[in-house]
Amino acid sequence: MPTTFPDFRLGTVLATSFTGTLSERQGDPVERIPTPQRLVDWLTVSGLAVDSCTTAQLARARELREAIHTAATAAARQDALPSDAVQVINDCSAQGRPAAVLTPDGQRRWQLTSASCVEDALSVIAADAISIIAGERDGKLALCASPTCQAAFFDTSQSRTRRWCDMNTCGNRQKKARYRATHARTPG
Repeated sequence: MPTTFPDFRLGTVLATSFTGTLSERQGDPVERIPTPQRLVDWLTVSGLAVDSCTTAQLARARELREAIHTAATAAARQDALPSDAVQVINDCSAQGRPAAVLTPDGQRRWQLTSASCVEDALSVIAADAISIIAGERDGKLALCASPTCQAAFFDTSQSRTRRWCDMNTCGNRQKKARYRATHARTPG
């Protein structure tokens, strides 16, 4: 019987989508990349297909994920960036050999080397994290209002007042809880 894994929670920002591969950090954590193959799957659906992944590369990917989460959380709170997290992000950014290419429809896409490896993909993710944490992109880092989630996300809404990392999960869960609490107090 094949092992089933939780679905990926994909967003429009690569770096914060990557941090979402570990969700419910303040509750019962859900690991969405528990195996090297699962990381390969996530990279593929994120447009960074690689040939394979080792256990050591998975460990490095998780280290980058946690460094991005730590730095993005600090940035969202307007705290100093932790130097160890910054070092991991910078090291991963410098380690790969991807190239930015322009598509015929005017979009930027990352092209990995012909021998695509996890380090190249992690370099792209780290570079994306650098651009959002450094404030180079139009948007604002924020933290999910769900007490069990608290994921860092990149708010590109017009008002920059988004509360949830994902309305279909965290936001919906909070709305349901509020509804149940309200109707539990209401007689009849």
